[in-house]
Amino acid sequence: MDKFMSAAIDEARKGLAEGGIPIGSVLVKNNEIIGRGHNKRVQENNPVIHAEIDCLRNAGRIGVYSNTILYSTLMPCYLCAGASVQFGIKKVIAGEDETFSGAREFMESHGIEVINMNLDECKKLMNEFIEMNPDLWFEDIGEL
Repeated sequence: MDKFMSAAIDEARKGLAEGGIPIGSVLVKNNEIIGRGHNKRVQENNPVIHAEIDCLRNAGRIGVYSNTILYSTLMPCYLCAGASVQFGIKKVIAGEDETFSGAREFMESHGIEVINMNLDECKKLMNEFIEMNPDLWFEDIGEL
């Protein structure tokens, strides 16, 4: 498996261990991870701390984002897709889009190359979480 997606999965597992939603993300520049994050909506009682947002916060201000790649274990939602568009990220790699289809078309319509790795490991992580925590999941995706 891609080492960067593996790092994003590690972040997702960290979030799950903290009692949160298992979604992880890393930001890569020049073949190095410069930011890591995971969904902290539950842990911090903050509706906007999605994995990708946490990752971007942890990367800090880097100036130019067009030469970065954003990895996420789940296809980014419109909030996170919007951040990718806003910062000029040109490539997003998702672990899966089966449990949540996300905002792929939105990102592509703004010139972002989107790759779905369709990983069983990511699907299993999300499916198990959704089965055990349906109310929390549906709150997270705005479908309560």
